[in-house]
Amino acid sequence: MIWYVTASLTPAVLLALACLRGGPWPLLALLSITVLVFFLDRIKVQPAPQDGTGRALSLTLAAVHFGVLALGVWALAGDSGLTAPSKLLIYLGLGLFFGQISNSNAHELIHASGRWPRRIGTAIYCSLLHGHHVSAHLRVHHVHAATDADPNSARLGEGFYAYALRVLRAEFIAGLHAETQHQSRARGRSGVSHPYVIYVAGAGASLGCAAFIAGGGGVVALLGIAFYAQMQLLLSDYVQHYGLRRQQRPDGRFEPVGPQHSWNAPAWYSSAMMLNAPRHSDHHMRPARAFPALEVTPDTMPLLPRSLPVMAVLALIPPLWRRIMDRRVARWQEPA
Repeated sequence: MIWYVTASLTPAVLLALACLRGGPWPLLALLSITVLVFFLDRIKVQPAPQDGTGRALSLTLAAVHFGVLALGVWALAGDSGLTAPSKLLIYLGLGLFFGQISNSNAHELIHASGRWPRRIGTAIYCSLLHGHHVSAHLRVHHVHAATDADPNSARLGEGFYAYALRVLRAEFIAGLHAETQHQSRARGRSGVSHPYVIYVAGAGASLGCAAFIAGGGGVVALLGIAFYAQMQLLLSDYVQHYGLRRQQRPDGRFEPVGPQHSWNAPAWYSSAMMLNAPRHSDHHMRPARAFPALEVTPDTMPLLPRSLPVMAVLALIPPLWRRIMDRRVARWQEPA
């Protein structure tokens, strides 16, 4: 568990120092979540799955998330006295931290069996103005992953920018439809209990807090941070499901989700930093399994040629991405 703690909390500590002190800390914070991760991933380490839920780390990261977010808004838009280059480095670091680490942690929490961990995970997404992802993920993505019915499962040949433009709208609508249908089956509930009311209220509360911290500039800062973090989330979904599709049976139903329907990146340090989110096939087959216990079996699970952060960068160059990935998709889509 020590590596999960180290990899996920080190950028948070450095970002807090960057916001409070400036100087070399903004650059060190950004390097800790980019260059350091790249080089440590090159060390050939394959940590074994572990027992335990990792819940203490998840709750710690949740508390850290809200503290760093408030500090980030203040550093970017408040009376921090930071230089423009320092603010740029902090902004980049915050977007990567919230998009890669806080997103992975919130994802872990919304899959928890307990009500309060799920609520905390939802609050994290709401603070990044992306609360609807909770419904879209649980009620759409995990039901329809690797089919065209899931907006977040990228199609073969679809570039990231076209994907992002499509998903920003489609994910919201798909989650709303699925949640409304679920609510209609759950009798005795008032309209106030609809999760989308909570998501909108949560986003409004987050923007209100940003305004309290740094006025109108704080609102702009939160909007910028949230957009960057959301793009990181979409990159993760794009990379982890690109092109892979479940076969449709003669009766019209799709085959169950299997190990071959998600891309995996077993690079050890970035996986630890993102709480094993890159071990994606196992998560889809066993959504209730805690992150320390997730496994990768290379013979049955598609593997990305590089770590998830590196592949996310390559996805920003669609021709290069297709040259690398389309032949790999074809290999895994061949009939058994």
